[in-house]
Amino acid sequence: MRKGFTLLILAGFAVVAAFSPMPTLAEETLKVGIILPSSGEKAKFGEIEKKSFEMAMEEINGAGGVNGKKLAFIFEDDTGRPDVARSAAEKLITKDKVLMLGGGYGSSETFAISGVAQQSRIPFLVNTGSDDKITTQKWEYIFRLNPPVSDYARGLETFLSEVVKPKTAAILHENTSFGASGSKEFKQTCERLGIKVIMSEGYQSGGVDFKPLLIKVKQANPDLVYMISYLMDASMLMRQSMELRLAPKLFIGGAAGFTLPEFQKNAGKASDMVYSATLWYQTLPYPGAKEYYDKFLQKYGMETEYHGAEAYAAAYVIADVLKRAKSTAPDDVKQALLATDMMTVFGPVKFTAYNKMTNQNKLPTYLVQWIDGKLELVWPKEVASKPYVYPINWEKVWK
Repeated sequence: MRKGFTLLILAGFAVVAAFSPMPTLAEETLKVGIILPSSGEKAKFGEIEKKSFEMAMEEINGAGGVNGKKLAFIFEDDTGRPDVARSAAEKLITKDKVLMLGGGYGSSETFAISGVAQQSRIPFLVNTGSDDKITTQKWEYIFRLNPPVSDYARGLETFLSEVVKPKTAAILHENTSFGASGSKEFKQTCERLGIKVIMSEGYQSGGVDFKPLLIKVKQANPDLVYMISYLMDASMLMRQSMELRLAPKLFIGGAAGFTLPEFQKNAGKASDMVYSATLWYQTLPYPGAKEYYDKFLQKYGMETEYHGAEAYAAAYVIADVLKRAKSTAPDDVKQALLATDMMTVFGPVKFTAYNKMTNQNKLPTYLVQWIDGKLELVWPKEVASKPYVYPINWEKVWK
């Protein structure tokens, strides 16, 4: 009798267990999808950002996670193509059941991800894609941590008006949404400063011979050349400018490829004295900025810059949002994003509306210059890591 009763009790427990959800790894983690380029021509940017996301995730989980749960980033490669980015977003949302999305490097890919996220009503925190249109669609589930491309040249404006005072400019940009948008915005900057744009031309990314384009620039003889390019194009443009002895008063990059350590490695001495807009530098007075830079260098044996800082900061914003959210339901996560007001290594993060953009973080931008093989923050003066070099004797630099 006792044996039969025991078996009956055990059978009952088995039935209850069969219909009761058991704790699983998925329930012990908070899954967030991160979409970045791990292959293709933008892979170097994706690499520095993925490493930063991973480093932040290790730190967050090592400190107890988010409300006692582990934060799990699920990475997907967009290969630098919008259609692949769209598919990656759909996979993360429908198959992996992520709570929200992060990442977003190239503007075209980021815009594609944003469309999927908005349609699926899943929050997406953009950390790099900069085309203004990403946050001008009135999309309520799309938030951007980094400045839009229209703000990139803000830090450059006072340098041009107070120091260089150029009269003419040439703009070269890759034929992407990032390049076209950045070109349009810099033209408006030139108009405000009374600088005549005597040439503005797009080019196909990934080219190997920019000399015909650069010869036209040399013939136009502008005071400054502003280039909006990713890594390989940026390196090639400067190497071929040196070969042609194209020597304006200054070369300025519109961030992107001009700030990565690989730019200096690829362009060699042709990178020296080149300026670039930038969104961050490790010596800025943001809590933890220098510590992040030093930890990254020690952990990976390579330098980091603003792209990495964006990703690292985004990871901490994601953790903070999930910690504050009333639940992991998409609308509660969205409400927590809306209420974000925190300091990160990349600067303050608070989503607001301005210049037709919504859910957009607003931050200052800066100017860096490659000096003797090292990227230095040179403007504004009060935060500079080293004084700027101007005027520039290009023959001496390139000798």
